[in-house]
This record gives sequence, structure tokens and C-alpha cells, in this order.
Amino acid sequence: MRFHRRRARCTPASLNLENISTAEIQRIILAVCILSGLVAIYSANTLFSSVFTQDSVSPEHVNIYPDVPSASAVFEQDVGISVLDAKNNHTFGGLRFAERKEEEPLFPYFGTSILDTKNYRTLGGGRFSAWKNGDTPFTPTPGMKVMSDKIARGRRVHVKAAMQHAWGGYSTLAFGYDEVQPISGKGNYNWEGLGTTLVDSLDTLWLMGMKDEFYEARDWIDERLTKGLLHEKDTFVSMFETTIRSLGGYLAAYDWSGDEVFLNAAKDLADRLLPAFDSPSGVPWNTVHLITGEGKNEEHCRHETNLASAGTVQVEFRYLAKVTGEMKYAVKAEKAFDKLKALKSKDGLYPLGVVNTEKVIRGTGSRYTFGGKADSFYEYMLKLWIQGGKREKKYRMMYDESMDGMHKMLLQHSEPNGLTYIGQKRHHNNIDEMEHLACFVSGMLALGAYTDPNGLDSDRAQRDLRTGKALAYTCYQMYASTKTGLAPEIVGSFGDNSEEDFVPKYDAESYLLRPEVVESLYILHKLTGDPIYREWGWEIFQSIEKYCKTDIAYGKYSNVEDTGDGEETGGQVQDSMESFFLGETLKYLYLLFDPDSPVDLNKHVFNTEAHPLRSFEYL
Repeated sequence: MRFHRRRARCTPASLNLENISTAEIQRIILAVCILSGLVAIYSANTLFSSVFTQDSVSPEHVNIYPDVPSASAVFEQDVGISVLDAKNNHTFGGLRFAERKEEEPLFPYFGTSILDTKNYRTLGGGRFSAWKNGDTPFTPTPGMKVMSDKIARGRRVHVKAAMQHAWGGYSTLAFGYDEVQPISGKGNYNWEGLGTTLVDSLDTLWLMGMKDEFYEARDWIDERLTKGLLHEKDTFVSMFETTIRSLGGYLAAYDWSGDEVFLNAAKDLADRLLPAFDSPSGVPWNTVHLITGEGKNEEHCRHETNLASAGTVQVEFRYLAKVTGEMKYAVKAEKAFDKLKALKSKDGLYPLGVVNTEKVIRGTGSRYTFGGKADSFYEYMLKLWIQGGKREKKYRMMYDESMDGMHKMLLQHSEPNGLTYIGQKRHHNNIDEMEHLACFVSGMLALGAYTDPNGLDSDRAQRDLRTGKALAYTCYQMYASTKTGLAPEIVGSFGDNSEEDFVPKYDAESYLLRPEVVESLYILHKLTGDPIYREWGWEIFQSIEKYCKTDIAYGKYSNVEDTGDGEETGGQVQDSMESFFLGETLKYLYLLFDPDSPVDLNKHVFNTEAHPLRSFEYL
């Protein structure tokens, strides 16, 4: 008797095992096994889908964005890999099964490119803790790159729109001024009337494809240069700021466009800055007069300069010497940097103050920091070595010794969650605070690791890369842990054993539109391919859009812990937008989301104002 004719008897009331043959029992068991297998497959597939959909609630295991389709669905759509593949299907008992395939792991943290500032809410700190110690929990794969790049191209559009908005306000209301004030709409001459925002923005305009705006700015420069008015200012200017913003801006515009107008403007400005190196020591004065060439230090510190001011002009002057063939620019700049080497402590770190009014320079004070007035000096150690084709070993040696000193003397871990941060020392005492400015170290360490002469797999390179990634997590948390999702200028109280690892420092609660964190996120993503850095950067950009945007441009935000929604009144946009927001912050955000960028870290060296210049071997 065949099985299908006995179905009526297979009920709990009528089943009689004595009348069923052994063969029939075997057939029943086989059928039950098949049905059980189908149930298991369906359950697994349902579980697989639910883990990665918007319905899940654990931020450590699911997509954290509420408007995102399931990661599996996006992955199948964008990458072309699906759980059921018709080409490899086989039939069994009238049912179709997919042959098991080796698939790429899914990355569950992809967001969208939707920008909805009205409904955007920060999600809080402490998320993504798997990255805290510098680990890479998800090994980047080709499939992840495809999906990340697709999302990034959508986000790139919004960053360009932000640049168009900021530039539109500047060009409409303050074209040729140093800055536009984003609330009042007034133009100011905070940088002595050099058109600083215009010049600082040139390569950002170029890289974003805003060529009409680029050439409008070019014509303004050309006209004033032809009339002899561009830099003919009866005033002292900051040697450091004018070099990195204006000279660097001209040089990058020339490097990308090849337009001689920018090279001529760079030479005109550099010739006016060059007398700053004529101090008794050869280490440049803080300020220089653009007409007379007189140099002096700032009034509050007449006898000394600082590390950053003295040691962050060399990339620009060396590039100018290379493209013009006039070695005077490089000789004086390199001489100053070489003299600074004598100030190195036994731990490889350098004192903040530098007496440059005597023939032999001296270090002053006992403060050691990677924050303001010291930061970019360490950065240029590495970048001078890269710029010169990695042939000038003295610069790489200075860098490696300083990184050893940083790990030994300044690297700390917070309480209670063990976040990695770079503190400061004064009189051999630890200062438990970290400046936003110091977050550039994250990207610098990664770049140093990937170019290490001993190889990326060497102990030193792996140490530096891990530290760089751990610092990136900490710096991201400086944003994510505040109510606005914006970072304060300084965080402190790392070691007070409170429930929070750090809090904004008193009188430093403002977000100044600074670029250092997104700079490091860009470099880390470019080098490692880890898509998490784009996700963090997107959160930062959304907070900038929500809290810093005005009808005219973008402004600094006064208190990152005040959203302006409640009784507190400290959270508000200020009437100030420095040129680096267009020249650095928006540029790094755009590059972070631009898979098609011509910028290549193997060929280009960024000056400390985010102006990418080709290294010498590619000129």
C-alpha cells in the first residue's frame, strides 16, 4: 500500500503502527526530516533578515539609522550576491535549494545619504566600542567598498551643497574680504585684507568641480596682482597663518590648474614673507611687515616664537623653490627647521617655546603638547620626508623619535572606559585634557605607519596604526557624546573616575568648525578602507548642518552641550566663520565621500591647511 493512500489514517486518533510496514515508516521519517529541514532554512533566513533590519534595536549589532533598508537587501541589490542564486539552484523532491556559497561578511553599520536635519537626532556616545582600542572588527572587502562608495557619492552631493551655500554667502556679501560673518553678513579684514577666505578656498572649489567660482576668484587675484595691490598692505601679518592659508592656497591652486597667475601671486607673497627668516637665529619671526620686511615676535611674547610658527612653513617654501628653481625659498626654511632639531629632549619631544632673538636658539618652558602652537611641527617632520621622495632621512628620524616620545610620555587612557588620548605635560605633571587640534595625530600616525621604512607589518608601524585608530575613536566620541553631536575645543577630566570619560573644558565648550577630526577620518579611510570612518564623518556633517548653518553661511557654535531646545541659552551660532571651514573642513568631508577623487596620498602631501601639493618626484 502506497504512502499517499494512507494519509487519512495519519492522525493521532487513527495512527496504528502495527499496520505500517518498515519501508513505510522509513518513508515517513524521511518526509519528516525534509519538512524539518525546510522549517530550519526558513527560520534561519528569517533570523538572518531580522538581525540586519531597521526593526532591531541593539546599536552594537544593527544598522543605527532608522530609515535604512536591511543591510542584506542593500547588499544584494548593490553587490549582486543573494542568498538564493537561480543559476546554482538544484531541485530535490520538487523543492528548490540554493547551493551554499562562500559570501562576503555584511557590514551592519551602513547608513544612507539622506540629509534630514529637521528630524536628525544625535544617538549618543559609547557606540561602536569594538573600534575603541584600535581594532578593525570588520575586514574591508570589495563588496563593502562597492556599497560604501555608492552611499558616499550620495553624501558627497550634500557636502558640495554646503560649500555652495558657504561660498555663495561669501561671494555675494563679502567677496574679496577675509571673511564673511554668517549672521550679520558683514565682511571683515581679520587677516589684514588678503582675501583669505577666497584664497584658502581655491583648491576646494577646484576639487568640487566649482570651476566658474574658481575662475571668478582667479580673476580677482589677477586684477589686484596686476595693479600691485594684492599684497601691498602697510601692516604686519602672521608668518605662520599667512603661509599655510594664503601661500599654501596659491600653490595648491597652481598645482591643480597650472595657471601661472597663482604661481606669480605665490612668488609675490613669498618674497614679502621671506624676510621673516632674517632673525638673529634664522628661526622666523612670528610676524613680518608686508612692505618693509621688518620682522618681530608678537607683542605679548617679544623674545620667543613657538614650534608651530617656526616649523610649519617648510612644505610651502620648499614646493615654491622646486617649481620656480629659486632655491632661496627652500634654503632659509630648511635652515630654520634644522635648527629646531637641537631642542629635542631625551624623550624625543620638543618644548613649546623657542627663543629666536639670539644667535643660538633655546627652548623655553616645560610644557610638552601636541595641541596648539606645537601640533603641526610634528606633522611637518613626516611630510617633509614624504615631500622629498622619502630620501631625507633626518626628517623621518625626527618623526619616529617624537612618536616614541609621545607614546612614552603623553599617551594616556581615560577612566572609566579606557579611551586613548594624548595629554600634556607641564613641569613633569600630567594635564588630563585633549585639544580638538590634537586629533590630527590620528591621521598622521596612520600615514606614518603606511610609509614606515620598516614596512607596515613592522612592530613600530603596527603600534602607530593601532594608536592612530584608537585616537580616531576617541576624537569621534568627542562629537558623539555631546548633545549636539559637535565637539568642544578642549575636553578634560579624563582621570576623575566619573561616569563620563571626559567633559568639555570650562570656557572651551565651543565648536569652532575645526577640521582635525574629519581630516583623520579621511586619511584613515583612504588608507585602511574601513567604511566606519565614513559613517562617523556623516554624523559629524549632519550635526554641522543642523546646528551651525545660517541663511548666509555657517558659524561657530557656542556651547556643544546646548541644543537650543530647552531652557539653556548658551547654544547658539556665533557671527564668525574662519576660512579653514571652507579650506579644510568641507574639503576633507568632501574627499571622505569622494571615491573618484584625483587626490592620491601616494602622490600628494597636504600642508597643514589641507592644501594638497604633489611631492617632488611627481612634479
